[in-house]
Amino acid sequence: MRDIVLLIGGGGREHAIARSLADSEVDLYACAGNRNPGIAALATDFVTLDTSDTDAVVAYAEEIEATIAVVGPEGPLAEGIVDELEAAGVYAFGPREADARIETDKAFQRRFMAEHDIPGCPDFETFDDSEAACEYIDEYDGDLAIKPAGLTGGKGVKVIGDQVTAEEGKDYIRESDYDRIVLEERLVGEEFTVQAFVANGSVRTAPAVQDHKRAYEGDEGPNTGGMGSYSAPGVALPFMREGDYDRAVEIVEATVEALDDYKGILYGQFMLTADGPKVVEFNARFGDPEAMNTLPVLETDFLDVLTAARNGDSLPELTFDERATVCKYAVPEGYPTDPEAGARVKLDEESVARATRATENSSGEQPRESAGDALLYYASVDERDDGIYTTTSRSFAVVGRADSIAHAETIAEDALTVAGEDGLHIRHDIGTEELVQRRIDHMTELRDE
Repeated sequence: MRDIVLLIGGGGREHAIARSLADSEVDLYACAGNRNPGIAALATDFVTLDTSDTDAVVAYAEEIEATIAVVGPEGPLAEGIVDELEAAGVYAFGPREADARIETDKAFQRRFMAEHDIPGCPDFETFDDSEAACEYIDEYDGDLAIKPAGLTGGKGVKVIGDQVTAEEGKDYIRESDYDRIVLEERLVGEEFTVQAFVANGSVRTAPAVQDHKRAYEGDEGPNTGGMGSYSAPGVALPFMREGDYDRAVEIVEATVEALDDYKGILYGQFMLTADGPKVVEFNARFGDPEAMNTLPVLETDFLDVLTAARNGDSLPELTFDERATVCKYAVPEGYPTDPEAGARVKLDEESVARATRATENSSGEQPRESAGDALLYYASVDERDDGIYTTTSRSFAVVGRADSIAHAETIAEDALTVAGEDGLHIRHDIGTEELVQRRIDHMTELRDE
């Protein structure tokens, strides 16, 4: 009997999940608040609904007789969608509401780490009084990260000494309507992510990925949901030393053990400091864009992971294609502060494939089968009768896969050239040799000091 899988969510992350299941023996259905044309092309059916409306999602799952549900975004997790699906007899690959607090409540996250002696936790304090938080900033010897305790779509954190001054940070706290604030020591180093597939006591980790939150090249501008990311052949990144990846994995494993019955994806965002990896945050789902680095090189059938989790078995050992990936997002002009919607997207699967072939043949040699390719992932777009248009959120991403980061970057960049830049903004420096070398030099300098 074929499994019927319901995919919840309609972004680039969910398009990557859908593609990872496309060649499996499965009937794929999807629901999201926006109609993602890439997912719709792969799914048997796609309905538009509010994924935070748990009743509507459960009703659709029951209608299609889903045997497995995969939850992409954090919003439905915060609303307890996994608990509701389980109550309806549908296995959901994702954490229950109580476990999802590891992402949805940053105050809980830090207290949980401290109470269970999980390594990598920075010094922190939590506040439900804005003036008390401001007094702590005045008294603290050093810079602090200001974090709203709840979900902010990756855009709520302000770092004193980097993004804001202490006075600007206090103004931010006073002017915001956040109920609780976490203040923690500013971590200096290079960020990276390790995503783990978790169920039934099994923890299977993926290669490290580095995301780029800042909107503009050179790591300038406001934070975004993520402008792009890259991974290297193997599990570590070029700026990491032997043992750094393993220590991050140990932190993820300790967290899963403390959570006791966690299932789904646990995403560890780390800062590699001079003293080793420290935890920036945990997320309770795949990252976006990091899913678009991890899933395209996952050689193990993702459906095998889901069915093992559902059946109570140990998860299969994961194998990954040892190629680098570079993901670059195209976003509307003005994103994230004043985005302008309505630009037509001039890119599709075939044009991406043509760009890849042109890149591979540019030397005049026949392309090697494993040399490289590019993949297109739609995110938030408006599909009309006459084409696809941008909304006010991230529009689409292109991922280059190749034997080196530099080669993958070239492939991604050539594919984006086909799209042009009318009405779009792209961080072209992601994955370039210059930017990667800056990361290496930065960590060398920190560790030598």
